[in-house]
Amino acid sequence: MPKAVNEAPPVAKDPGRLPPLESGDRLTRDEFERRYDAMPHLKKAELVEGVVYMSSAVKHRGHSKPQGQIVWWLVSYEAATTGTDAGDNGSLRLDLDNMPQPDAFLRLESECGGQSRLGDDGYVEGAPELVAEVAASSASYDLHAKLHVYRRNRVQEYVVWRVLDKEIDWLVLLGGEYQRLAPDAAGIYKSEVFPGLWLDPEALKRKDLARVFAVLQEGLSTSEHAAFVQRLAATRQRGGAER
Repeated sequence: MPKAVNEAPPVAKDPGRLPPLESGDRLTRDEFERRYDAMPHLKKAELVEGVVYMSSAVKHRGHSKPQGQIVWWLVSYEAATTGTDAGDNGSLRLDLDNMPQPDAFLRLESECGGQSRLGDDGYVEGAPELVAEVAASSASYDLHAKLHVYRRNRVQEYVVWRVLDKEIDWLVLLGGEYQRLAPDAAGIYKSEVFPGLWLDPEALKRKDLARVFAVLQEGLSTSEHAAFVQRLAATRQRGGAER
């Protein structure tokens, strides 16, 4: 049949154009990265066990405020502990099926004996020693699918602030499984990986940042923290001498 005079010609498909990321897509990490890099307007997407998760709009009180406080706490520790590196919303290359984008993390620099490194393109490769997430409740995938991913990739400590439940969980990797870290008699969490990283969870939940900072300063003033800083410096120096 002859083509109508006013009929538009078919639009040729661009074979080089990548399809956009969509929640529920099942992808390899390499394909996930390619599509994510092709969407510079997209601020947060994660690959967890080969499945794409994309967050909706983030509320200030329920997420961005708690996240900012966690990041501030970790950056304050980094400022006093040369050889550590805090991050906010950075994508992690963990394994072939997982590239999460945690709310915050704290890692040892590779020159100081850390288990992760910075790739040539700036991504963190491997698991940070500590990851922190802000979750709505215990039903969140942060405490299910992502927890198993972090455990398998040997994230040593996992902190989850369950905002709706008004709880902060601090999990420590022991014998290949996460166990709850017990607070001390004063109710203070004390990191087993980062000496001096102390947290008063009740103060954080009631937004008493002066108290949170004071407790952190107590931890940073301990002999254990001073010895840790010296150990990191010595490790870095040995590595430089070997190179």
